[in-house]
Amino acid sequence: MHQLKHDEITRQIIGCAMKVHSTLGNGFQEKIYQRALELEMASAGLVFEREMDMPIYYMNQQIGERRVDFFVEGLVMVELKAIILLEDVHLAQAINYLEAYNMEVGLLINFGSKSLTFKRLLNKKFKPN
Repeated sequence: MHQLKHDEITRQIIGCAMKVHSTLGNGFQEKIYQRALELEMASAGLVFEREMDMPIYYMNQQIGERRVDFFVEGLVMVELKAIILLEDVHLAQAINYLEAYNMEVGLLINFGSKSLTFKRLLNKKFKPN
């Protein structure tokens, strides 16, 4: 069995998200889930930054910024949604963020459907520093 990169951290994050979803259910705004997940991850002992502004570069010029929901343990980018259905465009967007920040692993978590849905993302263009 191929060992997934940062598997233990992503498992912990998903576990926290499942607790949040089973407690709150669906139907709230993204902000509510973000705050609940922040509390849940903190109580699980995960180290993270919330809503961190990250610069976006194009041809070595900073052309803007994007706020990421969470960076966990400096290794995993977490993007939250509260929508009925995750679509390819949301997946593509999250992968773009991973590439823009040169993060190797990400999670896209959706609290908006009846059961929690999530996608594990891998940046194929990742360059170790």
